[in-house]
Amino acid sequence: MDRGWAAFAVLRDRNAGLYLGGVVVSGFGTTALWLVAGIWVKELTGSNSLAALTTFAMWAPVLVAPLLGTVADRVRRRPLLVATNLASAAVLVPLLAVDSADLVWLLLVALALYGLCAQVHDAAETALVATVVDGRLLGDFNGLRLTAKEGTKMLAPLVGAGLFARFGAAPVVLVDIASFLLAAWVCVLLRVREPRPVRAAGGGLRRDAVEGVRQIRRSAAMRPLVLAGGVTMFLAGVNGALVFAVVDAVLDRSPAFVGVLYAAQGLGSVLVGLVTGPLLRRLSARRFAAAGIALFALAAAARALPYDALALVGSVGVGFGLPCVLIAAMTTVQQHAPAEALGRTAATVSTVMYAPNAVALALGAGLVAVVDVRVTLTVLGAAGVATALVLLRRQRSDVP
Repeated sequence: MDRGWAAFAVLRDRNAGLYLGGVVVSGFGTTALWLVAGIWVKELTGSNSLAALTTFAMWAPVLVAPLLGTVADRVRRRPLLVATNLASAAVLVPLLAVDSADLVWLLLVALALYGLCAQVHDAAETALVATVVDGRLLGDFNGLRLTAKEGTKMLAPLVGAGLFARFGAAPVVLVDIASFLLAAWVCVLLRVREPRPVRAAGGGLRRDAVEGVRQIRRSAAMRPLVLAGGVTMFLAGVNGALVFAVVDAVLDRSPAFVGVLYAAQGLGSVLVGLVTGPLLRRLSARRFAAAGIALFALAAAARALPYDALALVGSVGVGFGLPCVLIAAMTTVQQHAPAEALGRTAATVSTVMYAPNAVALALGAGLVAVVDVRVTLTVLGAAGVATALVLLRRQRSDVP
């Protein structure tokens, strides 16, 4: 099945088309708020540390994602998606009252609850998609989903920042609330027949959460990809923490040039989403992931050289290469994890792959102060290539 026909088949499917529309709508609101939250707190308090906490508050729930993912295996997933979208809209309503530094705590609490809803939503989403999309098209669907999300990231920050500068935070919050209400309605329109989940006798919350770890550990298909994804996201976190140092110390540009690099990276992510399906059909999941990791590593290392054009090409390469292992890992989970444990397995995968990114962001910020950014990028590139080679080596000894 060639790329054009596969993409058409995904978009022609009513459920898949509706769901991708929901991704665009909710992703637009989330991205706009994510950017504005930090600016908002900085403006209210003058504190860079508190501004940084907005991102941490949204990402912190990934640490307990395996527990949250059990919810997606205990109830029907379509109603759960509707509920999490409505809950996300509800937790944002109090933000309309935040107008002083004294109420910043309310913003941080709301963002943490927002993140909790997102983890439950993502687990239910991954599990539901595996049941409503033809298994042969999962790679295409996941690629198009990435394209949809990254496409919103290229426009939403500009809209969010513009609204905030002109009218303040309230319109941005209202846009995000509206986006979740629309996403909930899209989920209502999905035509899905789901049997009532059957829980194993004696299965408690902790036992259910640990089951996701067991599924990954037992699977020769999932385990190497998930571990490689965690290592790659750690390296990506370090790379992300270095971007301002690259612009300043390597390129001798103003901080505003960071926006240009991020736009180039977003373009790379949009492009890889369009070709993911065909590549996954021509390569095994591990070869596809390894190629992406190697491209990410070499592209990141290339930004150690003082050339604007190379930095832009490197940013496109980072955006193209980095998602490959994430898409390969999640598609493999959807294909190999048992349906009754898919929600908690997907949530565990999210923790393993994304928690290292948060740790690396802090580590990278410290490294900038003591190690030349060119040295760090070179080491990062070598580590990424080594990760890709290990994954390929395991390809020859394990089940692909």
